[in-house]
Amino acid sequence: KAITTLAFAPDGKYVVTGESGHMPAVRVWEVSEHAQVAELQEHKYGVSCVAFSPNGKYIVSVGYQHDMMVNVWNWKKNVVVAANKVSSKVTAVSFSYDSSYFVTAGNRHVKFWYLDHTKTSKVNATVPLLGRSGLLGELRNNFFSDVACGRGRQSSSTFCITSSGLLCEFNDRRLLDKWVELRVSQSSGYRLQKKKMSPKI
Repeated sequence: KAITTLAFAPDGKYVVTGESGHMPAVRVWEVSEHAQVAELQEHKYGVSCVAFSPNGKYIVSVGYQHDMMVNVWNWKKNVVVAANKVSSKVTAVSFSYDSSYFVTAGNRHVKFWYLDHTKTSKVNATVPLLGRSGLLGELRNNFFSDVACGRGRQSSSTFCITSSGLLCEFNDRRLLDKWVELRVSQSSGYRLQKKKMSPKI
């Protein structure tokens, strides 16, 4: 099937892909062996974005807008440990540095999803994901095209970019309290490093 999204594991040994079409799968591949090591199926229409947690234990997959599902997988056990519905079109996802939460971004949408590791590691059933919307203020009508959780000294911050070229920073209370206009005609994403950010224009 058509691959719609992919992401590398933090150690670079694995890559996860998402598909579109009937019964789309989330697949994990071992890079050095060029071999599939996991096939995860829960989405119905397509997978818009995927990400590994920094500790490598989990994969989050977000379905197309009609799918409306966010799944957190313990991919080595081939089980969904946490899930919930999302009503917005989501185009990006990023895990926090400590793997305790991840953030989704999309059309008028920035949401923080929290993992209860005591439940996901001990309960044998899928537990509900706890989601809290970002406080967007006057930027609530924007399309947030990419998101990256901070690293190092910025680990309590979350950075988003809008399709109109605004670079936004959320604080540890989920409040969008800083933004800057990049003065570009359009922006689709960016990469966050410890020392600098590089917009994709």
